[in-house]
Amino acid sequence: MSKLPVLKPVELVRVLDAWGSIASVQKGSHLYLRHPDGRATVVPIHRGEDIPPGLLRSILSEIKLSRDEFLASL
Repeated sequence: MSKLPVLKPVELVRVLDAWGSIASVQKGSHLYLRHPDGRATVVPIHRGEDIPPGLLRSILSEIKLSRDEFLASL
């Protein structure tokens, strides 16, 4: 089991789009993503800040995507 990487928000959104999530709304610097089966999450898009592993783990658990599936799609 490998550690989760630190990602740019744009990279995370790109991976989530590949898994079928669709950007539904953006309020300020937070992008709300929804999957057709009902799973949803919020990705903060702050200029110059990355998504740390802890937040990434939380986002993955919200959308019920395993660490291995996520790392395979990078």
